[in-house]
Amino acid sequence: MEVDPFSDILQLIRARCVVTESLSAHGAWSFRSRAAEQVRLLSVVKGPSWVWLEGGTSARVVVGDVLLLSTREALVVSSDPPRAPAGAARAQAPAASGSGSGPGEAHDFLALVVDVLLDAEHATLVTHALAPLLHIRAAWPRAAVLVQLLEQMVRERDGELPGRTLASEQLAQLMFIEALRVHLETSKTLPPGWLRAAHDRRLGPVLSKLHGEPGRAWQLGELAALAAMSRTSFAAYFKTVSGLAPLTYLTEWRMRLAARALRDDDTPVNVIAEQLGYASESAFSVAFKRVTGNAPKRYRTAARTTHPDTP
Repeated sequence: MEVDPFSDILQLIRARCVVTESLSAHGAWSFRSRAAEQVRLLSVVKGPSWVWLEGGTSARVVVGDVLLLSTREALVVSSDPPRAPAGAARAQAPAASGSGSGPGEAHDFLALVVDVLLDAEHATLVTHALAPLLHIRAAWPRAAVLVQLLEQMVRERDGELPGRTLASEQLAQLMFIEALRVHLETSKTLPPGWLRAAHDRRLGPVLSKLHGEPGRAWQLGELAALAAMSRTSFAAYFKTVSGLAPLTYLTEWRMRLAARALRDDDTPVNVIAEQLGYASESAFSVAFKRVTGNAPKRYRTAARTTHPDTP
């Protein structure tokens, strides 16, 4: 069985995208947008502006540009290069929620803000690969799909179409995925990690098999053959790209799958162990505790306390 590892990771982190506000202004202006909880997209609908993090990173954005933010630093948006912000008084809720600026109002600047909510336990699989501020330019050929998605989101918002709230959230989800794709394909400085490995063409056949059959007793030689590399070259290359040795990657992925099962359903521990390729519940428990710091049953109890909406 083969699986798309990029999709597998996105499903694990449970990314949920919500259009949370619009930012609009005219004349000479400057305001501070609230800091992101985890990840945020800011998409420019109208007018150029300057944006900068309070930590110092800045960029000039134009219509169609998208910012991917993964920092708790507040973002300052201004009509001019750095100026003293006036607070977030002009930040408005999106029209899709029934309030905020309407399509008939005049703006020199308008941007839509999407908050990306991630499963906190696994969020670093994605956020590790992101700089505090990533600027995806509408002028890049690779950004064409992202621009089209933004244009459709604006049509949903301005047209007050039935179902626009749900449609906007689905479009925002696609925008997040596409923004990650653009980043992976254009960045020259991706750190070693899960996303870089999922995007790597040489490791693609390997990860597809590992994610498709996590319970199989994979051997290093088998995996090297899938990549058409020698065992030594493969092991070194895999660690360079992912930051982990191949079989360590497999173990950590198994434990993440196990953690999800323990938290989200009532599958017995011995069944989870068997599904993930362990000969006994005790062997699985030792591996799980080594990786997570907790025995499976204790982890399940703690997770159900933290997330009482699980079964």
